Amino acid sequence: MRVVLDTNIFVSALKSNRGASYAVVSQLPSDLFQIAVSIPLYIEYQDVLTRPEHMSGAGTAEEILAFLRYICSIAHKQQIFFLWRPWLGDPKDDMILELAVASESRYIITHNLKDFRGIEEHFGITPVTPGKFLNIIRRQRS
Repeated sequence: MRVVLDTNIFVSALKSNRGASYAVVSQLPSDLFQIAVSIPLYIEYQDVLTRPEHMSGAGTAEEILAFLRYICSIAHKQQIFFLWRPWLGDPKDDMILELAVASESRYIITHNLKDFRGIEEHFGITPVTPGKFLNIIRRQRS
């Protein structure tokens, strides 16, 4: 199954190795799920994760960019030929929704569920927290 990781999941994972975000990211690559990326989302990952306020404990900008290159190498790379904008309140969230639709992802993993309200009914894509997603894939293994 395909999923899209909101940028806030990587921010959380790089700041702490104790949370659900880190647990999701550390399972990559996985035989249970594959992340989808698009060029706009990859650029956002680079921009946000290399900001000084997000790099505490995460290493250097070069190490973060190397990590993102690895993520891109194992991800499903999706081109987007249509736009759903504006659908959500934030254009950056629309970018994530467009990727999820185009890649036929089942889940958007995010800490900001409220930002994706209503997409399940219209698009069949479920926004979930990383903790809930971990429960979903644990059930699949059983």
